[in-house]
Amino acid sequence: MGSPTENSGPNSTGPPDRQTLRLLERQLASDSLVAETVFEPDPYEPRLLRALLDSGRYPESVTATRVDIRWFTTDDFSIHYLESREDDNWECRWDRHPNPHNTRLHFHEPPRGSEVSDLELSSLHPLDVYSNVFQAVEQRIVSLW
Repeated sequence: MGSPTENSGPNSTGPPDRQTLRLLERQLASDSLVAETVFEPDPYEPRLLRALLDSGRYPESVTATRVDIRWFTTDDFSIHYLESREDDNWECRWDRHPNPHNTRLHFHEPPRGSEVSDLELSSLHPLDVYSNVFQAVEQRIVSLW
């Protein structure tokens, strides 16, 4: 097992921010779009927060949707939105982390998440980031109908 500072260098996201993950879980639990939340590997030492979205809000061609959230003590994060269909996936991701391909804050464009663009957010507070992401998800749902 590594030392506590092993994951805290300038190119590291650092350890999971469990307090922020729990804050976001409380917000997700009250969101009408969210059917269920799950911490992975468990609620005691979460590294990932998964939100399974209400399938009734989507056309039948979308078989499952989820949002995976990772938040770190460095205020870096990754929020991955994924729609599953019988024949393919549609996905995008909001990221803040050290990387060689773009600015620290960037967006992986749909439909595959492979194209990356710089991202600007007016606030990096977890609830503001959550609000921006879920506004985009709501717009996506509208576009599907």
